[in-house]
Amino acid sequence: MPQHTQKIHVTSEVGRLRRLLVHSPDSGLGKVVPSKAQDWLFEDIVHLDTIRRKEYDYYIKLLLYFLDPKVIKGRLAEIDNIKNDHNFFKPFSDDFYQSDKVVEIERLLTEILGDERIKMKLVASVCAIENCTYEVQEELMHNTPTDLARIFISGTSNELEMLFPPVPNFIFTRDIGIVIKDHILLNKPAKQARTREALLMKYIFFNHPLFKKHLNKIIELEESALHFLVPEGMESSGVTLEGGDIMVVSPNHVLIGISERTSSAAAHQTVNLLFEKKLADKISVVRIPRKRDYMHIDTIFTQVKRNVWVMLGIFSKKYVKNEDVDDIQKVLDPAKKDESISVIQFHRHDPSKPVYFDNLEDLLVDVSKNDLKSKERTKFIYSGNNEFPFDLREQWTDSCNVLALKEGVVVGYDRNDKTLEAFKKAGFKSVHVTDLLQQLEEGSVSADDITDTFITMPSAELSRARGGYHCMSMPLLRDELKFE
Repeated sequence: MPQHTQKIHVTSEVGRLRRLLVHSPDSGLGKVVPSKAQDWLFEDIVHLDTIRRKEYDYYIKLLLYFLDPKVIKGRLAEIDNIKNDHNFFKPFSDDFYQSDKVVEIERLLTEILGDERIKMKLVASVCAIENCTYEVQEELMHNTPTDLARIFISGTSNELEMLFPPVPNFIFTRDIGIVIKDHILLNKPAKQARTREALLMKYIFFNHPLFKKHLNKIIELEESALHFLVPEGMESSGVTLEGGDIMVVSPNHVLIGISERTSSAAAHQTVNLLFEKKLADKISVVRIPRKRDYMHIDTIFTQVKRNVWVMLGIFSKKYVKNEDVDDIQKVLDPAKKDESISVIQFHRHDPSKPVYFDNLEDLLVDVSKNDLKSKERTKFIYSGNNEFPFDLREQWTDSCNVLALKEGVVVGYDRNDKTLEAFKKAGFKSVHVTDLLQQLEEGSVSADDITDTFITMPSAELSRARGGYHCMSMPLLRDELKFE
């Protein structure tokens, strides 16, 4: 197993990204069937070759130019040549890019499975949660680490035989864990479809050399006492947490969402643990409606610069309600009767005296001004340019879910036209990833010199999975923001 322990440290959402965990779309996505799509948390079935070659692969190439250019510089034409059969992006291929900056989960899983002890334990654990026969468990032990990793992720022992469901959400690496300073907070997924990926990642975090120096800095949430006595149908009282509901917005401030996927019990426990370990001086808990529309807080807002945020305007204090539309929506969907957000902030030195914010914008202004010491006016860019129905349509396709490669340079979907207009009105340039990659290859632009730019990415298939590039990243290392 390679010995490549690396620094892990994150104290902001927008510091220059230096290392992250990703997982490229695997064959399991091509096995999602319509009748199970929503159970497996997809809105629709996707076309695997398109989502790989014409969408996600551009993301990997872009990340490599920004984080590890030596791996890709001078090879763009070769990589794009269809004759190379996509091998540059396949974790099990000899031609795989193998970067220690853009870290592929499947490679990490393959490497830990080279240890026979870990292999035996993980096979037994997977078979237990997937209700496999003893015979299947024995057969799995005869696979090579490479084949076994592929089986665990795709659910198939070959291209035809499905042993258990795929884990198509593995591409959304943000949800499996969050780095807070030099600690790793593991998730506890709310949905059965994500149980196996959480198990695989737990084994990776505790057994791969990459995380060796952080073994005593891995945070696991515990179930509440006697949780097994809770009556069926009251699962919402359990401890569930996903990384899309955690934002490390400054060295001393963490946001925690309570949502469809993260429970109040998990938020409460996380607040106590982070204060106990002195990983934050203040923690703001943001409760959002428990709806599939919103899912996590990072589907409602993300950060672009220390003084710029993109968010869904219906949660804005400036939002002008359309009474006719709102009344119709409430009749059609009773869950819309409570569409509000509540924000409460706890301070480590006196958690008994919380601070309340009237709205989300006031919280984010406070982060920009007081935590990040921004001297410029805090700006908000609204989904769909805050125009109905584009605001809700584009939020559904993750207009608010952007990833900052560095302060002011973000990656998002090309389909959210009105949101892109709003970015341009706020002074941002726009460039499509295909054009930018060519410019980076030619040397006419440098990743270091790009400022205030929205990089648009192809999105016809990826957006069907209800996750943007913030979801498709688990930052392991970001530069510290500088404060004057």
